[in-house]
Amino acid sequence: MKNIFKKLLIKLKNLIQFLNRDWEDKSLIINARILMNTNSWKKYNKTLDIKTKEFRVYSQWGDDGIIQYLIDILNIQNKQFIEFGVGDFFESNSHFLLVNNNWSGFVIDGSEKNIKTLKSSPFFWRYDLVAKAAFINKDNINDLLLESNFGDLGILHIDLDGNDYWILSSIDFNRFNPDILILEYNSNFGPDRKITIPYERNFSCLDAHYSGQYFGASLSALEALSKDLGYFLVGCNSAGNNAYFIKNKYSDIISPKSVVESFVAGKFKDERNKHGNLLFSNRSSSIEAIRGLPVFNIMTQEIEDF
Repeated sequence: MKNIFKKLLIKLKNLIQFLNRDWEDKSLIINARILMNTNSWKKYNKTLDIKTKEFRVYSQWGDDGIIQYLIDILNIQNKQFIEFGVGDFFESNSHFLLVNNNWSGFVIDGSEKNIKTLKSSPFFWRYDLVAKAAFINKDNINDLLLESNFGDLGILHIDLDGNDYWILSSIDFNRFNPDILILEYNSNFGPDRKITIPYERNFSCLDAHYSGQYFGASLSALEALSKDLGYFLVGCNSAGNNAYFIKNKYSDIISPKSVVESFVAGKFKDERNKHGNLLFSNRSSSIEAIRGLPVFNIMTQEIEDF
């Protein structure tokens, strides 16, 4: 009886937290709009470090500001976005884009629970947003994207903590042609080696290694693939997890950056032990935790040890 009562209290607490959750924090939105109207924030030069434009409303880090700055200076006309791996969308890089700029969006997450939470929120009906629960792989990605009914995109954001490189390489860029690519990179892999995890259809970060540090691709690998797709790197966020790539036609507006000058090592402490508990360890510990695991070298096309 005591355990049943405890579970009911937890459910009640979660319900109250959900009902109190402000999906549109008006004060944050107003402050962001005030900031974006200041001369210092609007200041432009072609070689700008995009990290200087960061601010956070709904993004986990400072990506809201970077996105707002880029769509402004590039004068993006395709006001549609697709984002993979959004969780319940509350803490998402495209959330502020939807609210502030009224773009149309299509979001995908592998969790039915997350998408159900999003669709049941008081926020969902107000905007042109389609949400789908699906586990993305190389074989289904283009069919999933077709469900958006979008043509050319303003932004495509991939954050899967897994097969990011392989999914990006499988997308039909003749059909889906975003102006801006936002790609999560794994800073554990460093700036030099062009490597990714080997493709595994049902890859799960924590199943692959308990630490949660073995996933995705290096910045160099993503930069090489994006270059082949017609994009150039313009920088990374200060958190060291998201890289920004722009279509080649915009090179007269913003200058390309090298991997060396763009790379940021993540400092967030999300390594876990074998029991699933956070260790709050430093980045060097996270790197050593996955030392020796297999990685795919996109230059040699061979598996090697990390």
